[in-house]
Amino acid sequence: MHLFTLSLGRWQFRPGVWPTLAAAVFAVLTFSLGNWQMDRAAYKRELQARIDAGERLPAWQVSAAPVNKSEVLHRRIIATGKFDTRYQILLDNRIHDGVAGYHVLTPLMIDNSSRAILVNRGWLPVGKNRDTLPSITTTSAQVKITGVAVDPDTRYFELSRAAPYQGRVWQNLNFSSYVAWSGLNLQPFVLQQQSEAGDGLLRLWPRPDTGVDTHWSYAMQWYGLCATLVTLWLVLNVKRKPIDDVAH
Repeated sequence: MHLFTLSLGRWQFRPGVWPTLAAAVFAVLTFSLGNWQMDRAAYKRELQARIDAGERLPAWQVSAAPVNKSEVLHRRIIATGKFDTRYQILLDNRIHDGVAGYHVLTPLMIDNSSRAILVNRGWLPVGKNRDTLPSITTTSAQVKITGVAVDPDTRYFELSRAAPYQGRVWQNLNFSSYVAWSGLNLQPFVLQQQSEAGDGLLRLWPRPDTGVDTHWSYAMQWYGLCATLVTLWLVLNVKRKPIDDVAH
């Protein structure tokens, strides 16, 4: 069964019903997936612009007053206070130059208040074995920390489906779980420390990359597949007329 027949000289275009329906479904699907990837690219482009803009803003001195997370994300932050090592945790499976290690997260109690900021202080290697946790130097004096506010709910911190935490070593950071576990009154962001502190931790943070090019590349692949399907549908349904039909 054919949808229609078009003739041009010695050639006929006679698309079948079922091949046409199948081609239409897959063409719509691949085109829609391409559009979805383009939408994601646009969102990531906007996010990258916010990150770049935040880097250009002057550093903001955070206080005990609650802040709106969306207003401080990606900005440089200055905070003063004292570390509370009672609720210090290690994020496991953080790799640097092929070496397994931890990120050290310690709450900083903001001066003269009961509010805290969770600080990602940096990276250190696992050591000889995992049975003994590495020694971490933490001053009890007042400190001034500078860094960048990052989203604690980003999937960057969720690299495992294992149990979220076991003692001081956590497989991932679930911010709400951390708040419930510690009972601390936390600002709604993680401060990624950049300032030096003489604690032996490594703070070589990669520049955030939202992956705009990846989404654009995927979109081009989906659009290319859609174009290929349409081209195949056209080519496979074009045939020479039988000799008898040409003669007549």
